[in-house]
Amino acid sequence: MNTRKNSGGATSTPVKRQGTTKRAASSGPASERRDHLVKLAAELFARKGFQATTVREIAEEAGILSGSLYHHFDSKETIVDEVLTTFLDDLVGRYRAALEQEGEPRAILSEMVRIGFSTLEPHRAAITVMQNDWNYLRSLPGDRFDYLVKAEDEVERMWVEQIKLGQAAGQFRADVDPKLTYRMIRDTIWVAVRWFRPGGRLNTTGLAEHYITVLFDGLATGERSSHSA
Repeated sequence: MNTRKNSGGATSTPVKRQGTTKRAASSGPASERRDHLVKLAAELFARKGFQATTVREIAEEAGILSGSLYHHFDSKETIVDEVLTTFLDDLVGRYRAALEQEGEPRAILSEMVRIGFSTLEPHRAAITVMQNDWNYLRSLPGDRFDYLVKAEDEVERMWVEQIKLGQAAGQFRADVDPKLTYRMIRDTIWVAVRWFRPGGRLNTTGLAEHYITVLFDGLATGERSSHSA
């Protein structure tokens, strides 16, 4: 999700955020309006950056007064909380479900790759915000955005453990570093949000399958040479 240098402990609990929210209790028009505002704000955050986007700009994009926005959210941070936790809850939840299948490491790792690429369209804005504003959000006072670190640590743990299981089972090479391998896979997936465009030659499913082929079958033909290039 980003390129920070962290390998702390993980959590198996749902992603949690700090601060106050004003989530609508019903699923009626108020809730739909709130969801619409979150989507508009997410697009602005992705395009301009969270720090540079103002509450007034979000309100203007929605065609309402700034004061009206505060009927739904108490701060700009509350909005980005919802953008990011919606993405992280979906991603982490699907990764956990993949691990619960208890299949072979290669099959599970392939499914995790598919899950990662499948988020590029529905969570494009959130992924962009994670990449561009990670350091700024983590620099804010207090522990409001600590959930970002906890979520990333859990994701890293799941990937690394699966790679290690594959090595133990003889499915993956034993001479590669599991954590470094995970981070290279992670960065390949999330950086794709910068250039992937829906409606192109490959959709996210095709993109994932192409990457899985390269990941497991490699690029070179014939036997792997033991000599350096």
